[in-house]
This record gives sequence, C-alpha cells and structure tokens, in this order.
Amino acid sequence: MSRYLLTSLFLLLPLAHAADAPSDNAHDLAYSLGASLGERLRQEAPGLQLQALIDGLQQAYQNKPLAIKQERIEQILSDHDAAVAQAETSGQPEPQTEAALKEERRFMDIEKAKPGVRVIADGILVTELTPGSGPKPDINGRAQVKYVGRLPDGTIFDQSAAPQWFRLDSVIAGWTTALQEMPVGAKWHLVIPSAQAYGAEGAGDLIDPYTPLVFDIELISVSQ
Repeated sequence: MSRYLLTSLFLLLPLAHAADAPSDNAHDLAYSLGASLGERLRQEAPGLQLQALIDGLQQAYQNKPLAIKQERIEQILSDHDAAVAQAETSGQPEPQTEAALKEERRFMDIEKAKPGVRVIADGILVTELTPGSGPKPDINGRAQVKYVGRLPDGTIFDQSAAPQWFRLDSVIAGWTTALQEMPVGAKWHLVIPSAQAYGAEGAGDLIDPYTPLVFDIELISVSQ
C-alpha cells in the first residue's frame, strides 16, 4: 500500500480502536473516521475523484470484488509514491522562498538600472562615490574600513563607529570580492546579492533569508 495512504490510516488508528468499545452512536464514529481520512487525503492527494474513492473504500471494506486488479492497484500507488517523492526532492522553491527570491531579483534590477552602477564578479553592484589611488587588499591580507550596512528598505543593521580591521577571508563573500578591487582611499556603494551575503540561512532575526545587502564602504588602509 502507498506509504502516503498508510500515513493517513495510521492517524485513524486511535479512532478505529474506539470501535472495540460499546458505542451508542456508530454513525458518529464512522463519520469521524471518514472526516479524518478525508482531511488527510485532501492534503496529500488533492484533486481525487471522490466517488471513485468512496467506491474503492466501500468495496474493499465489504470484501467485495474490486473494479481494478490488485496488481494494477499496486502499480498505480507505486507510481503515485514515486511522483510525490520526486516532487519533494526536485529542489523547487517553496512559495515563501520563491516570493523572497522574486523580491530580491526585483530589488537588484532596480539598483542595477541606476546611473553610475557597474557589475563586478558574482553579480555585485558597485557605485564609486570617491575614487582611490592606493594599493588594493590581498585575498590573504587585511583591510581597514569604515562602513554602514543597510537592508533593502534602508534600515541600518550594522555600522562602524570608527575604522575597523578585517581579514578578507573572514568576511562575507561579497566583501571579499569587492574589497580586492578597491584601492585605498576609495569609497564605494555596494549592493550585494544574498548568495554573496547570508543566503538561504539569513542571520538570526536581523537579516531574513535571501536578503540582498547594501553597504557604503570606505577603504582606509591595507596590510598583510
């Protein structure tokens, strides 16, 4: 039997056991069993033809000849299980995830269309606010920066009160990529896709999953 239908039947076992005890209302018991099974099937197998469902249930329950051969029934249930399992592992985004990704794409498209914006590696958007002329940080080095970090709606979630040192291999990927292209003295406005920030996990209650981040960064100094 289909593992999904078995799940539905297991949920009914507590009610089914009640049939062993005396009952003044067999109708309510039968109805309750049917309602519970129907609720579960509605979630697991929407769009069922209810009359066919009732016919199969009635014939099997009354031990009558079935309209479909047992071998065919097993094959149909096996195919159904396979289809459900494939859908579960297909990697298709959940509706909430798809909505977040759609909003991120919309935001990135708007930012990309603004004057003076250029795209660097990994889809990071850069607007040069102040040019620089000094050396650029090395991937294995450190960078001293001043920065302000904002969410897409403009909310500040982090900022430096004074210049701070960071190792390029210890910051989010978007910073690592951008800082390697920044000369000392430059100030850039960065829009970093979520994949180069905190991605599907987000950052606690502060940054939701699939949230692009906006930074104004000034590169003060570099060192090894």
